[in-house]
Amino acid sequence: MTSRDGGRFGLLGGTFDPPHAAHRALAEAARESLQLDRVVFVPAGDPWRKADRAVTRAAARLEMTRALVEGVPWAEVSTIEIDRQGPSFTADTIEALATVRGGMWWVILGADALGDLEHWRDPARIVAAARLGVAARPGALLEASEALRALVPGIGTRLDRVEMPEVNLSSTEVRSRLRSGEPVEGIVPSRVLDVVRRLGLYGPEAGDAPAD
Repeated sequence: MTSRDGGRFGLLGGTFDPPHAAHRALAEAARESLQLDRVVFVPAGDPWRKADRAVTRAAARLEMTRALVEGVPWAEVSTIEIDRQGPSFTADTIEALATVRGGMWWVILGADALGDLEHWRDPARIVAAARLGVAARPGALLEASEALRALVPGIGTRLDRVEMPEVNLSSTEVRSRLRSGEPVEGIVPSRVLDVVRRLGLYGPEAGDAPAD
């Protein structure tokens, strides 16, 4: 779907290896807090910051992400980074989406990602193309680091709060539970788990996540 009608859009990028309940909860919280018309999930094609480990093939991560948002009318999945050659950089992605689709955009982040944003490629370009919707616990302080403020002057005026309880769940933990045979019901949606089982991902026999 494309739009030039001045809609409000959120970009939620990630490796999604695998996608889980916290990803869905973050999207829902951002939609409510920022009054978004749509949330666009963007699985990374070549996640440059994950070079220290094997990453599940892109086609499988895409299928799992689509399963995560199946039946959700305000969510969609974009293949823009999977289709692009070379490493996936949020700056390139948000500029392309904002140019093609128009409207107002937010890049949706967890509080930990905001703390790491100074190490991303071209954070000033990201902030020029979109506002940042940052998940924060009720009452928690939301501010950029001193290093990030030096890189992106005025970034404090581009931060919007996404009210969300702290969720201690990561894809690393989910992979570990799947490999050890521990239950994941409630943290991995059933449609995603169906894809995981059908493709034989993350189980003890699968070893490390298969790379592209």
